[in-house]
Amino acid sequence: MLIAFLMTMTGRGGGNFYVLALIFSGYNINLSASTGQFILMCSSLMATILFSRKKMNHWKLTIMLGGLILVSAIAGGYYGPSFNERLLKITFAVVMISAAFLMLRKPNKQLKNGHKWIITLKSGETEFHINLPITIPVVLLTGFISGMVGVSVGSLLVPLMLLTMGVPMHIAVGASTTLVTISAAAGFFGHASVGFFNYSLAVPLAAGGITGGFAGAKMALKSKPRNLKYLFAFTQLIAAAMMIISVV
Repeated sequence: MLIAFLMTMTGRGGGNFYVLALIFSGYNINLSASTGQFILMCSSLMATILFSRKKMNHWKLTIMLGGLILVSAIAGGYYGPSFNERLLKITFAVVMISAAFLMLRKPNKQLKNGHKWIITLKSGETEFHINLPITIPVVLLTGFISGMVGVSVGSLLVPLMLLTMGVPMHIAVGASTTLVTISAAAGFFGHASVGFFNYSLAVPLAAGGITGGFAGAKMALKSKPRNLKYLFAFTQLIAAAMMIISVV
């Protein structure tokens, strides 16, 4: 519940820490990843519904990125068990640290519309731009990694939306939460298809995740964008440090 509460506030849902909690409880990386994806899928779905009602989402942006995430996360979930467990843990830590420092950077100057590879979208009075040659490969890689190691897709998508598209923080959180739901579902079914899942373990934990996700979504609606950015970076570094400890 606590993990879901804190992570939902930043558009990630908590998959990073679900995996860590299960690993430290003695479960292997593949079962931890599939269970974490199941909890993440359930808790993020709850938050997505609430964010959408409060117009903290941009459906064109979500659909555009969601199709890429869906395909790549299924592939990551399916091929994850083929990789060495130590390599997966190191990949997890590197992704967390990279995303934390990216989050603390100032956004780049927004691109101007007019180029055939740039799509312009609006959220209220705010206009932001999607550079397709950058966005497509990064989102595909993000989805694959998230499905492979059980890391929340929001860990990289939120910095991506802020730094390269100029998306407002609250919209990034709402859109990321929806994409986290898609990614988690894809990654979960990828892992479950090769036998890495335990319902008796996952269902009770998912109930706690749903409760925490609802409370975290409520808190995000009241929080300042700057506070959400700092919370995002801080929790990323904690997740990376814990995973490195488990490897050592």
